Amino acid sequence: MSGVRSEFNGSAGAVGNDDGTRKRRRAPLSLRLSAEERAQLEHQAGGMALGSYIKSVVFADGVPIHRRRRKPPVAEQQLLAEVLARLGETRTASNLNQIAKHLNQGTLVVDDELAADLHRAVAEVAWMRATLIKALRGDGL
Repeated sequence: MSGVRSEFNGSAGAVGNDDGTRKRRRAPLSLRLSAEERAQLEHQAGGMALGSYIKSVVFADGVPIHRRRRKPPVAEQQLLAEVLARLGETRTASNLNQIAKHLNQGTLVVDDELAADLHRAVAEVAWMRATLIKALRGDGL
């Protein structure tokens, strides 16, 4: 067990070299910036992580390229917000829970009102599913 632990601990924070060996990173470097300086740096970095951007500027060619942070497009955020708002304003989840409770107890009586509620709930869930799929695909509004 201790062999596994030492292997795990030995690899924590390690980074690969070109020759396949591992090296440890040193402690982080701290840099104090004014709010304006940080805003300018974030603007220059675009979607890139600040640490990666700073290394790319300081070391130019010697730094590996890191992928940029992906911010979800506004249209997809609007679709997701719409689904959350709809969930908040309807009692669909609560109603379905009550129906399931009565169904499990064997006391479910399906009348016209319950049938209409079920149809509404199914339509709400179908709309939420379609909207979430659209947002996650990136289809926008």
